[in-house]
Amino acid sequence: MTDAGSSTGPMRAADGTPLKQSLARSLRRQKLRALMLIAPLLVFVMLSFIIPIASMLFRSVENSIVAETLPLTVEALQDWDEHAGTLPDEAVYDAFVRDMIVAIEAKKHTRLGSRLNYEETGMSSMFRRSGRKIKRLDPDTDGPFKEQLIDIHKGWGEVQTWSTIKTHSPELTNGYFLNAIDMQRTAEGAQAQPEDKQILIRLFGRTLFMSLVITGSCILLAYPVSYLLATLPMRTSNLLMILVLLPFWTSLLVRTSAWKVMLQQQGVINETLVWLGFIADDVRLVIINNQIGTIVAMTHILLPFMILPMYSVMQTIPITYSRAAKSMGATNWTTFWRIYFPQSVPGIGAGAILVFILSIGYYITPEIVGGTKGVFISNRIAYHISSSLNWGLAAALGTILLAVVLLLYWVYDKIVGIDNVKLG
Repeated sequence: MTDAGSSTGPMRAADGTPLKQSLARSLRRQKLRALMLIAPLLVFVMLSFIIPIASMLFRSVENSIVAETLPLTVEALQDWDEHAGTLPDEAVYDAFVRDMIVAIEAKKHTRLGSRLNYEETGMSSMFRRSGRKIKRLDPDTDGPFKEQLIDIHKGWGEVQTWSTIKTHSPELTNGYFLNAIDMQRTAEGAQAQPEDKQILIRLFGRTLFMSLVITGSCILLAYPVSYLLATLPMRTSNLLMILVLLPFWTSLLVRTSAWKVMLQQQGVINETLVWLGFIADDVRLVIINNQIGTIVAMTHILLPFMILPMYSVMQTIPITYSRAAKSMGATNWTTFWRIYFPQSVPGIGAGAILVFILSIGYYITPEIVGGTKGVFISNRIAYHISSSLNWGLAAALGTILLAVVLLLYWVYDKIVGIDNVKLG
C-alpha cells in the first residue's frame, strides 16, 4: 500500500491544479481586486496632480510659437551672422513679410510679439503696429521689403530685433529657466539680467527664509498648546481643541483681512500699545506691508496645522514613563528633556514638514499683508499666470520651487529620517 504523503508528484489543490499555480492565481485575483478598488483614486491623482505637473514641466521649455509663426524667416536667419553687427539681407526680409501676412490672417502675430516681448521690451508694440501695414504688402510685386519695413517701424532696422528672433527660434529653450534665475538667453550665450531686473533670486531666498521662520514660530507656539491638549483632562482638552479648530470655520481671506486691520499703524495692536504706554503715539510700529506682517499673519493661519500633528503624537506618549523617571529622582526638567521631548520629536517633524510646504506656496496672505517686501515667489508665479501671461516663466519658477521642496525633503530625510515622522 502506497502512502499518499510519499508521492513524488506536485501538491495539488481540490480542483486538481498544482497548488503553486493555484496560489499564484489567487494572489493575482487579490491584486486585481485591490487595483480596482483604488482605480478611481489613481485616476483622480493622475488628472489632478500628475498631468498638471507634467504639463508645467513641458511648458517651462516649450517655445514653438516662433518657429511655427515665422518658419521661412527662421530658416533664412540660419545663414545670418548676428555677431557681424550688420542687418540681415533682403532674403530674410522677404521671408519675414510672407510669414507675417499668413500670421496676420491667423491673428498670431500679436501672440508672437507678446512672446518676444518677454525677452526684448518693445517687441509686442512693434508687431502690433506693423501688422496692419505689412498686411497691405504683396510679397510677389511689392518687393524689395527691407527699406519698406524699416519705414514702417525703425525697430526692423535694428540688429537686436533680428538677433532676438533668431536666438529664441528653437522649439525647446532654456530661456525661461535662465530668466527664473535672473539671467537671459542671448546670441552670446547665457548672461546676467540688468541689475534693476534681478529680483527673482532674492524672492527665492526670501521665500525660503520666511518659510523657515514661520515654521520655527509655529513650533515654538504650538508645542506648549499641544502639550496642554495632551495632558489636561479630556473635557478641558476637547474645549481647547474646539478653539484650535475654530479658525478653520472662517474664510482664509477674512482672517487675512482681519490681520491687515489689526497690524496697520492705526490698528488694534498699535492702539493698544499706545494706550498702555509702551510706545509713543508718534513712533507707532510699522508691522504691515513688510516681512513682519507676513510672518505674524501666516504663523496664526498655519498654527493649527502644527498643533494637530504634535497633539496626535503627544497623546500616545504614556504618562507612566514620566512618573517612573520622577520616582527614580529625575527633576521635572530632566524628565521632560530626556523622556518626554524625544518621544514628541516625530510630531514636530510631521508638523514642520506640513507647515513648511504649505507656507512656501502661500500667496494670498503675503499679497494682502506683505506689501512689496513681504511677498513670496508664489506671488510672482501668480502674477505671470494672471497678469503678464508669461506662462513659460511661471512654469519655470514653479518647477524650480518644486525642485527646491523635493531637495529639502531629501535633506530632511537624510538628517532626521522620514521614518521618524509620525501622525500619531
